[in-house]
Amino acid sequence: MTAIPTLETSRLRLRPFTADDHPAFAAYFSDERTARFLGGPIDASDAWRRLSGLAGHWVLRGYGPFAVEDHSSRRFAGYAGPWCPPGWPEPEIMWGLHPDFRGRGYATEAALAARDWAYRSLGWTTAISLIDPANDTSRRVAERLGARPDGDTTLHGQTVGIHRHPAPHHTSNPN
Repeated sequence: MTAIPTLETSRLRLRPFTADDHPAFAAYFSDERTARFLGGPIDASDAWRRLSGLAGHWVLRGYGPFAVEDHSSRRFAGYAGPWCPPGWPEPEIMWGLHPDFRGRGYATEAALAARDWAYRSLGWTTAISLIDPANDTSRRVAERLGARPDGDTTLHGQTVGIHRHPAPHHTSNPN
């Protein structure tokens, strides 16, 4: 198995998931505002399966999303990182924030660190983010990351927008 690195930014730690993340992860997926763009709210046992899937992506692909932890409180703040399960059109940079941590720029900071790592460590030359057309918050994060609309695709019967990230030589991570 690939050793999962820990990435540091000025305010965040991107680290492997642990079982201790489950309560906050479950709260994230039970929040109607969050879950509406992810298939709807789910219960704690379904959240465990989803958390296990994110963690297991590292075993199956050699990379995956990171748990995002707030430096100052040491609390689980969300997730961000590279992702490409079967059926995905291309490798993706994904993110999601627990409701307690929204509005601080954490999603942009975490996704930027994860994208920089994917470009540098995995040799990715491109990445996308798949965003529900009604998800203005995630669309604005993608824009701050320099990602631009690049068509649509259908996943699980739903049309989502493809947002193309700039190539590695056009990016810079100040962290």
